[in-house]
Amino acid sequence: MPVIDLANVVYRWGSGKPVLDIPELVVHRTRKVFIHGPSGSGKTTLLGLLGGVLTPLAGQVSVLGTDLATLSPVQRDHFRARHIGFIFQMFNLIPYLSVVDNVTLPLSFASERLQSVQRSGLTPVQEAKRLLAHLGLDDPLQLERPVTELSIGQQQRVASARALIGSPELIIADEPTSALDADSRRAFIRLLFNECEAAGSTVLFVSHDRSLESLFDHSLSLQDINRAAVGEVL
Repeated sequence: MPVIDLANVVYRWGSGKPVLDIPELVVHRTRKVFIHGPSGSGKTTLLGLLGGVLTPLAGQVSVLGTDLATLSPVQRDHFRARHIGFIFQMFNLIPYLSVVDNVTLPLSFASERLQSVQRSGLTPVQEAKRLLAHLGLDDPLQLERPVTELSIGQQQRVASARALIGSPELIIADEPTSALDADSRRAFIRLLFNECEAAGSTVLFVSHDRSLESLFDHSLSLQDINRAAVGEVL
């Protein structure tokens, strides 16, 4: 069963012309897939559909064998919390929570991810600290600072640990390395892959930066699979 299976998916904002018209997109388990495209090509819209934040005008968006359109909005929220870890471009960390509390936050909304941590023999706090250390944030003093006082690179690691905790089946990353230099981007992705491989997670990474695509198992252009982009300059 593919982790992601899109068939004849069409999406548009309001009454405008379609932003996405994707006849097919299939991603299998444990693959690391890089999707590239310029700004405005529909990358973030695609991720919204995969996360169940948006619903298509037509077609089927299936994630882990579930057609997301058959779920209510509340059910889609629960499905996303249980099965998908998001790494956002702006990180979306909670400023009034500590570093560790930011990482453990998804466990409050998904008992399956909490149980996954418990089966490892670690407490949520121990697992959060383990992930942070493996992602290069291993200074105890850094963990005590307000998350807003961390550097961009440190915040990125916190956001990634939050996405990874509880071993969700799918990790979706939306331009998470755009604020880092080239060496830091590549080092971060390798650390991310190490954790995803250990957890058996599939990675869908979206970016306009094609210098990263050699690190991935598969790479594709959104414009090549999006019929709405044919003939347009985006």
